[in-house]
Amino acid sequence: MARESYGRLVAYLGGRLGDIASAEDALATAFLTALEKWPADGVPDNPDAWLLTIARRRQLDDWRKDKVKAKSADRLALIAEELSAADEEIADRRLALMFACAHPGIDASARTPLILQTVLGLTAADIAARFLVSPRAMGQRLVRAKARIRDEKIPFLVPEKEELSHRLPPILASIYAVYTSVWMDIDRAEALGQEAIWLASVVVSLLPHEPEPKGLLALMLYTEARRSSRKAPDGAFVPLDSQDVGLWDHEQLRLAEGLLREANANGPTGRYQIEAAIQSAHVARLLSGISNWQAVVSLYDVLGRIAPSPVVTLNRSVALVRIGQADAALADIYALAGDPRMADYLPYWTARAQICADLGRRVEAAEAFTVAIGLCWSEAERRHLEEQRSKVLC
Repeated sequence: MARESYGRLVAYLGGRLGDIASAEDALATAFLTALEKWPADGVPDNPDAWLLTIARRRQLDDWRKDKVKAKSADRLALIAEELSAADEEIADRRLALMFACAHPGIDASARTPLILQTVLGLTAADIAARFLVSPRAMGQRLVRAKARIRDEKIPFLVPEKEELSHRLPPILASIYAVYTSVWMDIDRAEALGQEAIWLASVVVSLLPHEPEPKGLLALMLYTEARRSSRKAPDGAFVPLDSQDVGLWDHEQLRLAEGLLREANANGPTGRYQIEAAIQSAHVARLLSGISNWQAVVSLYDVLGRIAPSPVVTLNRSVALVRIGQADAALADIYALAGDPRMADYLPYWTARAQICADLGRRVEAAEAFTVAIGLCWSEAERRHLEEQRSKVLC
């Protein structure tokens, strides 16, 4: 798989010398050379080793041209030594690369884009489009981040176990941010969501005894299994409780259940395990037809203690309505109104509108639906919200 080779080779080349930009340039030359030679000569028995040899030679040539050869002597010696071992097994250092990209010394706004570019090979323009910034701004952000890794000699290392609990969360948060950025808009292509799932699977494979990566992967698989049922044949948005469970990917659900069981058996319960458990409860409710909203509320209570946030409070308020506590739910919604982040947060206005509608507050519900419609970028979901507003106004 090209993306797997790319990330593994960038991690290997960049980690040896602490210079991601140089590794990317060298690897670009290697891939270009492969495109020229492989159609005529055939694909070599060990493609990664072949690419690595070409990339190393490119790096060696670059540093030989460096006017400040004294500063490059150690690098020259290292590359020259490695050239004689082209057929060696290439160590998988992708996780170490991710930790370098998510290092506290890297600007938080650059961490996820840097992981996407170095591990997945996405271009700055592709990443910029997904993060709603200009390609130039994203390119500059990535260049600065790579320069900081090089200049500050940020190590390509998986932290020791005692540090892992502090250093792993940014990796998982970055991956989940990628996934949710796509999931919230059902009109967008699902490719980036698949990339996020693949990244999580890499972390799980490289840290098999850590529970939270498995919890995150399970969480994304639970939601991904429902992708095809979120949109009707006519393009209309279909909310969770109205989805055809026969359209769900039951193999993905089986994998998610297995991962969640393994995660819960491996150690302390974390945020992603609880979120995955909430998704599991929703799946069980809709497949069995048996209401378990009290269990969902209880899980949100636990999540609120582990990882309190306005989003947790918001989701819990929606569940409260289902157990007959709409007044308490609305009180939580009103309390969240004081958080400036809710002003343009679509799920907040959607939840507020629905709760007000359930309580018969028709005018307030219609107003909240109107705000939600203005914030919605998905045509399918916008149509759904307009239909809900029409019902309130009837």
